[in-house]
Amino acid sequence: MPRQAQSRRVPPAAVTEHGDSPAGPGRRVRLSQRPWSVLAVVSLGGTIGASARYGASLLWPTAPGGFPWTTLVVNVVGCAVIGVFMVVISDVWAAHRLVRPFFGTGVLGGFTTFSTYAVDIQRLVAHGRAGAGLAYLGLTLFAALTAVWSAVWATRRVLAWRQP
Repeated sequence: MPRQAQSRRVPPAAVTEHGDSPAGPGRRVRLSQRPWSVLAVVSLGGTIGASARYGASLLWPTAPGGFPWTTLVVNVVGCAVIGVFMVVISDVWAAHRLVRPFFGTGVLGGFTTFSTYAVDIQRLVAHGRAGAGLAYLGLTLFAALTAVWSAVWATRRVLAWRQP
């Protein structure tokens, strides 16, 4: 007896941004199935994070051709907070489905910045400080990755220490 094809309904969360779904590639998706709530909280969080970063640049401005310490510190602090946040929402707290997009992608994504980092390198090179630009490139990458790793490690140690 031949097996009958089964029609399956795909939940809106299973549809990718390209409109592909487990039901088949290229399948059209109605706008009503798009996760507008996620877009809204990412936008709100991004506004908050980018405003905080901009505020930091106003409090501690970088002179033209000067080393961009503010962007470096903002990116490293943001990466450390990302490390703590990911451990807390993964291991400790069953967060609402919009917390991760709001805080992780929105706030911290808006606070940390690759675009300003790239512009800072370009400015250093334009002011004849290619060596400083290269040092900033490597230092930011090293410090950001170290901050995430250290924050994850320290958060897990604190959580393990607090366990009875």
